[in-house]
Amino acid sequence: MDASLEKIADPTLAEMGKNLKEAMKMLEDSQRRTEEENGKKLISGDIPGPLQGSGQDMVSILQLVQNLMHGDEDEEPQSARIATAELMGGRPRCLIQNIGEQGHIALLGHSLGAYISTLDKERLRKLTTRILSDTTLWLCRIFRYENGCAYFHEEEREGLAKICRLAIHSRYEDFVVDGFNVLYNKKPVIYLSAAAMPGLGQYLCNQLGLPFPCLCRVPCNTMFGSQHQMDVAFLEKLIKEDIEQGKLPLLLVANAGTAAVGHTDKIGRLKELCEQYEIWLHVEGVNLATLALGYVSSSVLAATKCDSMTLTPGPWLGLPAVPAVTLYKHDDPALTLVAGLTSNKPADKLRALPLWLSLQYLGLDGIVERIKHACQLSQRLQESLKKVNHIKILVEDELSSPVVVFRFFQELPGSDPVLNAVPVPNMAPSAVGRERHSCDALNRWLGEQLKELVPTSGLTVMDLEVEGTCVRFSPLMTAAVLGTRGEDVDQLVACIQNKLPVLTCTLQLREEFKQEVTGTTGLLYVDDPNWPGIGVVRYEHANDDKSSLKLDPEGEKIHAGLLKKLNELESDLTFKMGPEYKSMKSCIYVGMASDDIDVSELVETIAVTAREIEENSRLLENMTEVVRKGIQEAQVQLQKANEERLLEEGVLRQIPVVGSVLNWFSPVQASQKGRSFNLTAGSLESTEHTYVYKVQGTGVTPPQTPSGTRTKQRLPGQKPFKRSLRGSDAQSETSSVSHIEDLEKMEHLSGGPEQDALEANSPEQHPGTPTPQEGEQTGALQNRAQRPEDDHPQVEEPESLR
Repeated sequence: MDASLEKIADPTLAEMGKNLKEAMKMLEDSQRRTEEENGKKLISGDIPGPLQGSGQDMVSILQLVQNLMHGDEDEEPQSARIATAELMGGRPRCLIQNIGEQGHIALLGHSLGAYISTLDKERLRKLTTRILSDTTLWLCRIFRYENGCAYFHEEEREGLAKICRLAIHSRYEDFVVDGFNVLYNKKPVIYLSAAAMPGLGQYLCNQLGLPFPCLCRVPCNTMFGSQHQMDVAFLEKLIKEDIEQGKLPLLLVANAGTAAVGHTDKIGRLKELCEQYEIWLHVEGVNLATLALGYVSSSVLAATKCDSMTLTPGPWLGLPAVPAVTLYKHDDPALTLVAGLTSNKPADKLRALPLWLSLQYLGLDGIVERIKHACQLSQRLQESLKKVNHIKILVEDELSSPVVVFRFFQELPGSDPVLNAVPVPNMAPSAVGRERHSCDALNRWLGEQLKELVPTSGLTVMDLEVEGTCVRFSPLMTAAVLGTRGEDVDQLVACIQNKLPVLTCTLQLREEFKQEVTGTTGLLYVDDPNWPGIGVVRYEHANDDKSSLKLDPEGEKIHAGLLKKLNELESDLTFKMGPEYKSMKSCIYVGMASDDIDVSELVETIAVTAREIEENSRLLENMTEVVRKGIQEAQVQLQKANEERLLEEGVLRQIPVVGSVLNWFSPVQASQKGRSFNLTAGSLESTEHTYVYKVQGTGVTPPQTPSGTRTKQRLPGQKPFKRSLRGSDAQSETSSVSHIEDLEKMEHLSGGPEQDALEANSPEQHPGTPTPQEGEQTGALQNRAQRPEDDHPQVEEPESLR
């Protein structure tokens, strides 16, 4: 194109062509850049933000992980988080566990496992075999399980599922060929204790593909022995019945420390029963940790003779991310391979690496020391709670129980303490049953308070079928992780003793509060078993539909105002508003009582205050209607007054010019009439009194504000709802009040010197008022007539009294 432009003779046309060429080139380049940018946006728009570009550096990635661990992606300095945690009286939020050097060793094992997996196959096989064999041997020697094999698994229940598979393959020889057809002809039965881990049976059925009828729930003792131990006699009866029905008793799961209270089944007797009927015996529980100690109870020691057991060394020793271990005895390696207990994959064998490193770091002394320390903490708490009143301890063996379960209780006068904890079926609610529910709510409150005050204790609040709500202290599962010490146990006992007066006082006032509310008009007592306070009350307003369970807006408004008024009293009680236990209607929840509370005054204050709020709200609602009717009545009266004025003055006075002349010759003496609207009475009143006497009329006296039937005088600084003092304090308070009243009466009768001075110096005299001289004479005559003894000589008063 340049050559063609050179051939053009006209320089103007040549310049125009050159400019056009440059403009087109610029447009094409701009379009090309736009298309490239749009292509990049389309590609990068589908990729998440952290993956865009050429990647991020390690510092940024670790900073993101740190922020996510703290629950906030915004960057926050570590010093600020630690300072905030110290102000809150706790540890930094990121320190969920007390990770020591042994914890770092366990975490290092996961990193080394990933690094070791990169070795060549031969070296990897030798190394993983050495790690697996060493760890298995050490665990069997430490926990007295001779000639056993080990299976390492992340899920605690996974080992039991593999054992069930092994038991099925061992008892059903044709299971590999025929599959579930063999099980259909002779159904297997797995026996679980009623005190087993919740959800264990369902987990086994889901993993094994068995129907739920293959599970058999064995009840616990009801007459003799612990109520958390498996009933051996009843188990034998169930086994015989299953055999008669053509079923195959397959496996029994026993507990060496139940999940709830830490009780141990009679493992020795169960082992004999399993050998008799060829049943696989599996044992699990926290008490298995005591096998590493020098002294072991006979019931736990019998677990060393079982067919398999599951150990959880991670929480026992404070090791994070350490797998659980299932030790078992079996001679057929082919069946163990089919059941999944053994594997040829190096990655499966490397699961034992963190535990292999941690056991070497701790050594036997370190392992025994941690387990022994946890047992000593339990014994220390148990011995301390024996000296505390109103605390019941639920332990199986007072000498070697690593789990302590306790609850607050208070017996009713003349009642059996056993009945307070044992529910009676098909029985109407009684005082004992109500106290049971009250104690459950109080124990739930106590457990939550103790967990907040002593977080290192690792307490757990649980609901037991027989005993009710209890608090569990299991240091074997929490002490090594949380770093619990003996001082923490002492602090826990001190907190329990500090909370006992609140619990006992609240429980004593509950029945009195219910009676007072029931006997008060307009109040309804709400029985809420989950509320730990004195009680729950609801005010029934005039438009309350008692049969409805729906939300009541008017009642909610009244209760909101009542809550505000009660909180303004600044008493020691706490109040809150919430829905009723069985409906959506609002109620007032009265909290715990830390001192002797005057319940009658409390209930009366609630009733009177709620009634005031209802009447005030009703007055505001009716105000619009009252004002509207008053305006209509005022318009009618004004029209009537105009008509009367027209008749009185005549028609001529209404003509503009004639009326002015006539009014000049003969003025009309019209009285000033007006009307005022009284909001209190809701009526129109005449203003004649105001114009004539120059005084605002008082009108109708407004109704008095409702008040209580009795008023209580309080000393300065005394808070509301406190009972009157007793003994000498009450007498001194009564005498001081009566003395003050006598002084006020005397001052009222005498008039006081200030009142005499004001009357003497008052310059304003009303019509008919006597002169000062006449007043003195008249006053002297009146005083003499009233007091004849003044005729006798009297002693002159001092100047100070005058």
